[in-house]
Amino acid sequence: MSAIEFSLWVWLGSALAGFLGALTGLGGGVVIVPLLALAFKVDIRYAIGASLVSVIATSSGAAAAYVKEGFSNIRIGLFLEIATTIGALLGAFLATRISSGAIAIIFGLVLIYSAYLSLKRQAHEQQQLPQDRIASLLKMNGSYPTPTGPWHYNVANVPTGFGLMFGAGTLSGLLGIGSGAVKVLAMDQVMKIPFKVSTTTSNFMIGVTAAASAGVYLGRGYVDPALSMPVMLGVLAGSFLGSRVLMRARVNILRMVFASVIVILGIEMIYNGFSGRL
Repeated sequence: MSAIEFSLWVWLGSALAGFLGALTGLGGGVVIVPLLALAFKVDIRYAIGASLVSVIATSSGAAAAYVKEGFSNIRIGLFLEIATTIGALLGAFLATRISSGAIAIIFGLVLIYSAYLSLKRQAHEQQQLPQDRIASLLKMNGSYPTPTGPWHYNVANVPTGFGLMFGAGTLSGLLGIGSGAVKVLAMDQVMKIPFKVSTTTSNFMIGVTAAASAGVYLGRGYVDPALSMPVMLGVLAGSFLGSRVLMRARVNILRMVFASVIVILGIEMIYNGFSGRL
């Protein structure tokens, strides 16, 4: 395969990853890393470096549309980003001291558990929760547009969500996935934020988290411009399309897409981690 053909295939795969990342709040990295490591036989650390660059692109491409449409909650995103950025620096440091196989196995386990949690039905999407004192103090409660008009929601369990975001940031730095899966689930399952708000706020947050991790990978030589460029361009194109589709998609369909993609990739990563193929 020539360099041009390689770049074209990487671009096409990255466009699909960007589409799924914008649609589900995963950030694209959850598809990019397995794609590069399994299909294109790229060293997993270089795959993570390229993924982090693409995650920044996804956040830039999709978040602007979500903020304009009124889906993202900026106050929640900025507050939780404090925890994820600190965690991302820790994860990037750990990544240079853990074997590729171990990283792949951790990656797979996180994905499968995330899929299980994402399919649990959430009653808070159909009913109004009582106001939480901390959320009210930080003015986190908000609304988002629906076909029948704005839907107002209240945020719960802010301290627990903040702690989980530190773990999400650590996974971002360690796995190069932007930690969108964990962020979405923390906001959706623990903080009781509606799923569409969780996914769009996750897209808003992941760029800052990934930038903190990418600096460490760049300093250690794991960001290859020849690989990162087609990945970034593909993800930008895919995320732009995904952001348009999300605004009209049904929540239960989003959950099924979210779970199906990450279960398949999780199993594949665990298998290859144990078999020593990464």
